[in-house]
Amino acid sequence: MATTTPSRGRRRAPSRMTRAAGKAAALQKPRVILALLLLLALTSVMLLDGYLRAEVGGDERVRSNASSSKVPDKILDGGPILSFRGGEAQSRSVPEKTIALTFDDGPNPTWTPQILKILEANDVPGTFFVVGSMVSRYPSIVKDLVDQGNEIGIHTFTHVDLSYQSDDRIAREMDQTQLALAGAAGITTTLFRAPYSSEADAIDNYSWPVYKKLGEEGYTSVFVDTDSDDWKRPGVSKIIKWATPSKNKGASVLFHDAGGERSQTVKALGTYIKKMKAKGYTFTTVSGAIQEGNGQSGQNAQDGQSSQQPGSEQGEQSEQAGGQAPGAQQGQQGQQGQQPGQAGQLDQSGQAGGVNSLQAAHRTATGTTLYEGKALVAAVAVAEWTVPGLATGLAVVGVAVMGRFGMMLILARRHYRQRNKRRFSWGPTVTQPVSVIVPAYNEKECIANTLESLAKSTHPIEIIVVDDGSTDDTSRIARDAARSFGMTNVRVIRQENAGKPAALNNGVRSASYDIVVMMDGDTVFEPDAVHQLVQPFADPEVGAVAGNAKVGNRNTVIGAWQHIEYVMGFNLDRRMYDLLRCMPTIPGAIGAFRRDAVLEVGGMSEDTLAEDTDITIAMHRGGWRVVYQEHARAWTEAPASLKQLWSQRYRWSYGTMQALWKHRKSLTDKGPSGRFGRVGMPLVVIFQIVTPVFAPLIDVFTVYSMIFIDFKAALLAWLAVLCVQLVCAAYAFRLDREKYRYLLMMPLQQLAYRQMMYLVLIHSCITALTGGRLRWQKLKRTGEVGTPAGVS
Repeated sequence: MATTTPSRGRRRAPSRMTRAAGKAAALQKPRVILALLLLLALTSVMLLDGYLRAEVGGDERVRSNASSSKVPDKILDGGPILSFRGGEAQSRSVPEKTIALTFDDGPNPTWTPQILKILEANDVPGTFFVVGSMVSRYPSIVKDLVDQGNEIGIHTFTHVDLSYQSDDRIAREMDQTQLALAGAAGITTTLFRAPYSSEADAIDNYSWPVYKKLGEEGYTSVFVDTDSDDWKRPGVSKIIKWATPSKNKGASVLFHDAGGERSQTVKALGTYIKKMKAKGYTFTTVSGAIQEGNGQSGQNAQDGQSSQQPGSEQGEQSEQAGGQAPGAQQGQQGQQGQQPGQAGQLDQSGQAGGVNSLQAAHRTATGTTLYEGKALVAAVAVAEWTVPGLATGLAVVGVAVMGRFGMMLILARRHYRQRNKRRFSWGPTVTQPVSVIVPAYNEKECIANTLESLAKSTHPIEIIVVDDGSTDDTSRIARDAARSFGMTNVRVIRQENAGKPAALNNGVRSASYDIVVMMDGDTVFEPDAVHQLVQPFADPEVGAVAGNAKVGNRNTVIGAWQHIEYVMGFNLDRRMYDLLRCMPTIPGAIGAFRRDAVLEVGGMSEDTLAEDTDITIAMHRGGWRVVYQEHARAWTEAPASLKQLWSQRYRWSYGTMQALWKHRKSLTDKGPSGRFGRVGMPLVVIFQIVTPVFAPLIDVFTVYSMIFIDFKAALLAWLAVLCVQLVCAAYAFRLDREKYRYLLMMPLQQLAYRQMMYLVLIHSCITALTGGRLRWQKLKRTGEVGTPAGVS
């Protein structure tokens, strides 16, 4: 055993290292928080989008055939307009030969604009009972609707049967719709129609308390006299027939401008309006009908006829249809909007005259309500753009991932058959000695096992242990181990702490032979690993060789997850990249290089955290071929805790990004040196950065779909993708002759492990965008990976 004087290599001043480490540590916490905030924001956007579509918090229950014993008879037998003055229920009817056209379930971007054109062409107003979620999604339509002189009423935010809901849910349904109206058109409203309601005589003991509560808050509830049943799509003639009041009665007539295919409604509406005008009917809004009713005499609660003199109910109208805004808006804009006494006044032609008079139920939104409404509309716009965009992106990613699996299977099979043919040879057997470089920093638990495995090497080697300023007994243990194993081919070089690249460069400069093998201080080689690893150098075009790194501590859940990843991802990938001649990374645990080639490209660089990826790309750009040798196996100790795993993968992913950016000019390199830029660079970016970021979202969307959309279909789709992955993993395990029992951990790996890798990659992307460097991170080792025989 020989010992050389410490080689200083490329030093870093301790004080500078301390400052850099402190700065890096200070930057990491905000970046982690930012990554988590991005995930939270994405989740919130998805939940908001689901809520808008009633997929989150939706309730499809509809009550029917309930008793109405607690509802006053005067209400059941009264008109379609229900209000409360001083806590007392009052119903009103639409005056004779007057129609209040009402539309439910909108706005809809297809049908509502067509209906608005028909109303405008016939100089007829309508009252639209809108769904808040639709308002927030299509605010411009609502603004056009109001600007045209139509009236707005609330139809809840998610179109739920309020008789099943709690008081808090009812308040949310109303307040959120008011906010949506404020953000879309700058107004709030006092009109309300409950989903699934019909005529007043359908009020039951469960819905009656809801109407009372809302009435006490200032809402006027509107029911139906005549239902067109256009949602059944019975044909244009039947829609017109069913919407026509009998015996010249006035009516609140129901149509729908959304909730399904409404082409028959659009075709019927114009004809219906002309027919009713020909019969002498006038059209008005609900507020117009209330005001006109105030001008008729003889009204009573039973038949809806007015007992008041014209104009005597101006004060009442102010409270019924033109009073303060209800609910959360009360007190903020109660004195805004049109004067109550102007609502519904008719001109000489019998048509409701003036936009203001038709919108007595509207209030101008001001203050907090207005700004919260605009914020809601803006948030919905973001969700409306983000979620479909993500869905499209995930579809593309899904196709790319499936294509990658298919390409890996095909090329891995071809690689295996090619390299395992009896006649396959790299050339003359490589027998000359090689130098094995072992960089070590505080490896007292592992270094003895590492040297013991090298002592059994079937290939002649010299061993150079480069102690990078360890603070434990790594150097002493290495010397003692060499003596105990009778090894005379070991040199221990000590240097001040300068990082792994500097330690490797020191070893390369000190190497005696033309081929250098690089390994980690926590890795153990199989006896023939070095011999197998150097055989490809018989081909003069080969400049570097990647070995087959395996997880030794695979008997824990985290270890099993990484074992699957190493076998399926890393090794199948390397077979594919080998055939494509664009290998992106030679693993630090086991790799070999031509010494002259390493020196030619400038050695191991400190520019990135992934020195192994950096040197590999540099070898490609130097015109050298990089290959994968599956039979050269080494066993490494994978991180044993989630914290250590995060630290390692964060360094890998961020370092890979740094290396790709550093070598971005390879995209324009010519000839063999540009092959990595033309083929490898796009593949690495797509499959190691882009798709890993989006792939875990498939699981998120799957869970989302299981809970809110279709559990069975979503589960079957997820299981189908899992089966494809299992097939790929099983084939990879077969090629590496691994035991299949570890694949039982794969479903859990997809649910938990992949999400963590997603967060790590997001963290890395944020670091790359904000800048920052990390020093060589030392993982805590246990030394449980002993000789290969002990873990095979």
